[in-house]
Amino acid sequence: MTIISRVLLTFLLCVALFLFFRGAEGAADLYKVLGVEKTASQREIQKAFHKLSLKYHPDKNNAKGAKEKFAEINNAYEILSDEGKRKNYDMYGDENGGPRFDGGTPGGSQEGYTYFTGGQGNNRFSFRPGGQWHTQGSQGKSQAFSFSFGGNPTTSGNSFSFGGFDDIFSNFFGGEMKGGNQFGGFGGGRSGSDSPTALQNVNSQAFQKEILDKGLTWILLFYTPSSRGYNVLESIVQDVVSSLQEVVKGGSINCQSEQALCKELGVSSSKSAKLFIYSYRTSEKGSLIEYSGDWVARDLKLFCIDQLPKFSKRINLSQFSFLSSTIENLPKVLLLSTKKETPVIWRALSGLYRKHFIFYDAQVYDSSDSSVKSLGVDVLPAVIGWLSNGEKHILRTGPIKDLKSGMSELRSSLDSFEKKNKKVAFTHRTSKSEARQEEKLIPELVASNMKTFCGEKIPVCILGVFRSSKAKEKLEAILSAVSQKRLARLYNTKDTISYSLLDGTKQTAFLSSLDKSGFKSLDKFLVAYKPRKEKFAVFKDGITEEAVERFISSVLNGDVQFTKSWRKPELK
Repeated sequence: MTIISRVLLTFLLCVALFLFFRGAEGAADLYKVLGVEKTASQREIQKAFHKLSLKYHPDKNNAKGAKEKFAEINNAYEILSDEGKRKNYDMYGDENGGPRFDGGTPGGSQEGYTYFTGGQGNNRFSFRPGGQWHTQGSQGKSQAFSFSFGGNPTTSGNSFSFGGFDDIFSNFFGGEMKGGNQFGGFGGGRSGSDSPTALQNVNSQAFQKEILDKGLTWILLFYTPSSRGYNVLESIVQDVVSSLQEVVKGGSINCQSEQALCKELGVSSSKSAKLFIYSYRTSEKGSLIEYSGDWVARDLKLFCIDQLPKFSKRINLSQFSFLSSTIENLPKVLLLSTKKETPVIWRALSGLYRKHFIFYDAQVYDSSDSSVKSLGVDVLPAVIGWLSNGEKHILRTGPIKDLKSGMSELRSSLDSFEKKNKKVAFTHRTSKSEARQEEKLIPELVASNMKTFCGEKIPVCILGVFRSSKAKEKLEAILSAVSQKRLARLYNTKDTISYSLLDGTKQTAFLSSLDKSGFKSLDKFLVAYKPRKEKFAVFKDGITEEAVERFISSVLNGDVQFTKSWRKPELK
């Protein structure tokens, strides 16, 4: 390449870049509409939009020109809140006037190349691989120059390679030039930490599955396609949901397509969009509370925080001892923090896990506090858990990075702790059930245990007499249930009752001692026997738990007539 050619190419590049930037001269207009600087962050743009929307919204401002101003504000926000549109607007003054990339058709001499056209109005330029670079000024005259992207000159015409200029374009566009024919760095859509969180479209199925009585607080935007103020409220809700990540979720319900759902929830259609908070503030079941405050993100956020669940009991740390000594069915969790009020993340968790844990929280000032150390904690904040058997575990210590990661970490800790408690509770229930089963077993009366269960020191012994396995099973179940009711104490008597079973087919001598007939015609019956007085009473009709309980109660009350035995009963 000759020196003249290099100078000419440099000149053409400068002209192209000059024309390239001239299209952005009017970009400040939209910024002026919102009253922000060109360097404003997405959050600053959002705040400005919220403020102006409130001022010029047709529902709030009937002044002449307010409606047009509101539309202008919405248009400005629509462009500047979108990173791709904003970048194009900054460069060309038109959100759709940015670089146009048209891929070459497969095959032929243009395969794999990219066409690039830039500029605005009459000041435009374009270049194509293997073709010509065109620059067109206000006079409509154009000049052409051929070049190639690949770094190698073509074989005909005034052709040049970009060669060493690749780095210039790479740095300029913020991306890499890949393969000599591709520009990077132009990302469309919203991105970055300031981007609002999209609202979930909620239908009947989604409401039942994800919202109804699930324990999480939601901001719900009710609207119809013709509702006023939807865009404003949507933006405000997005802002609040973004700042309260995972603690509050946001959704929108179209009452035109979801008429049944809106009717079920008691929300009627209106000319303006409406905001409701699905909250557990006052009950364990979720309920809708309409937001009637100003359309300002800060006010809505404070309202949402106030509506968060309050299932966590605020305690003094000196009270923590009862947590380890009281054994209940549900495990307990305690948050130690320096916060004066229950942190929002703990309130949100108390709603999500309200049926799984008993929540407590306490304010502490320093980890060196003796009561904190006694819990085995050396870093604040800290979450401590007690299993249903009273066993203590430290679930987490140390600061939380942000709400989103904090909710994820704490939910994982609580889930693991709940699984551990289920194992402990199962073992506890099994051993306790076995113990109760042993307690409920009614012994069979024989000669070896006669003194223990029906000796002279026992005021009254209740005997369930059976002559079949089925009769034995029924009598054992009834006497087991009745024996747990401590009837002697209930009826204010000092008499001690013992319960036993008696095999009528083997212990005929015992029964004949009471009555010569031996009650041979009965398959099952009860005998109330007083060993010291050698007296008895028989109950044989309608053997049920309730009937047996009434019979024994009558015995204790002295309402049953006892009969003297034929002779002193004996057992084999």
